[in-house]
Amino acid sequence: MPFTIDSARGIFPETLSADVVPATIARFKQLNAEDQLALIWFAYLEMGKTITIAAPGAANMQFAENTLNEIRQMTPMQQTQAMCDLANRADTPICRAYGSWSPNIKLGFWYQLGQWMDDGSVAPIPEGYELSANATAVLATIQGLDPGQQITVLRNCVVGMGLDASNLGSSTRVAEPVVPPQEVSQRTSVKIEGVSNSTVLEYMNNLNANDFDTLIELFVSDGALQPPFQKPIVGKENVLRFFREECQNLKLLPERGVEEPAEDGYTQVKVTGKVQTPWFGGNVGMNIAWRFLLNPENQIFFVAIDLLASPKELLNLVR
Repeated sequence: MPFTIDSARGIFPETLSADVVPATIARFKQLNAEDQLALIWFAYLEMGKTITIAAPGAANMQFAENTLNEIRQMTPMQQTQAMCDLANRADTPICRAYGSWSPNIKLGFWYQLGQWMDDGSVAPIPEGYELSANATAVLATIQGLDPGQQITVLRNCVVGMGLDASNLGSSTRVAEPVVPPQEVSQRTSVKIEGVSNSTVLEYMNNLNANDFDTLIELFVSDGALQPPFQKPIVGKENVLRFFREECQNLKLLPERGVEEPAEDGYTQVKVTGKVQTPWFGGNVGMNIAWRFLLNPENQIFFVAIDLLASPKELLNLVR
């Protein structure tokens, strides 16, 4: 076999991903809990001036409702402690519940807390609180990122809070219900300049339609998907879980790409474009590259999703 998952990760090596994003997340995680919470709050206020944050759906929030109500009924000091526990990844009942949630439920949880902090229902950041020098530097970095990169940084900061899922033992993962696939008659087909490969086009179209069961059949049984700044997710069952938990209602807007033959009948395809998430306004798109490696039967052996370093990288298809 000419490729392994590890070697497949090296296709299209000239692709420049936004390394500032994982670097900023790492700096955020080194801050103390108070600075982390204050930074999220200040960034939330700053982003609200330029980015519309969409309200979460009721289906998402029903799983966090009990925890949210528990926090709302606490004293202000207890509320602050509960949020600090989340930032410190402490082993508490609230942190355990949070650790079992899918990323979208965690985002909805912080969205609701932000609303309540804003109206005074939950203890806000103390008036006059001053960030440390390190936290101020991290906030300045976030403010200098493009909107798609800001989204990714803040999302990863809150998703990593609570008790680590690996420490939850037999606790059941909690995710919002899967959205039914869009009716076939209502679907639209993407067009990608320079790319006519049917599998790549079907990948985009099925993901846009929330048709994850059809989408996963494009993969080989031991195929893999690598999300931005993460390790590859290997195996159809694991990839399908990722689609269901993290990819509902995404809008993929591929623009252009290139197809090339690879070793032993494999094909490699790179596509660049944008992705819009339901959590933010339609005017905000993340600049993305998809790097596909297809086997001789035109099935997906590997696909990497890269958050690009800059908008100009959308045009970087030169070999």
